Amino acid sequence: MTMPIHFKMTPKKNIMVSPPEVKYYPCAIHKGEENLESLADTIASRSTMSVGDCYGVIMSLTLAIGEALSEGRIVRIDTLGSFQVTLKGTPADSQQPIGKSNIKGANVVYKPSKQLKNRLKTLKYKRIR
Repeated sequence: MTMPIHFKMTPKKNIMVSPPEVKYYPCAIHKGEENLESLADTIASRSTMSVGDCYGVIMSLTLAIGEALSEGRIVRIDTLGSFQVTLKGTPADSQQPIGKSNIKGANVVYKPSKQLKNRLKTLKYKRIR
């Protein structure tokens, strides 16, 4: 059985309206983090692989994803989702002068799979006061 996601109501001021008004929005309360070691431990406990083997596979997966992204490919892992590179840049008045100097950086965008989105629809929530 999964635990409910704890949340609290957080005030946020909307300055786009006049006069500014405060509205309350739900905000998830996180219960810690999972890291590479703890994920490898969990996977090993559910399989016939050792913790070291799981660690190696996860590390290799992250390297393979990075390599594919750096080659301009979208990485799609069916049950997890997809990763792709997007660019940050400055605009130009026409296509002619646009070049590498317009590119200010890159980001990785993650889009969850339909399976993961469906799983999120089944979450339970509990308000913490």
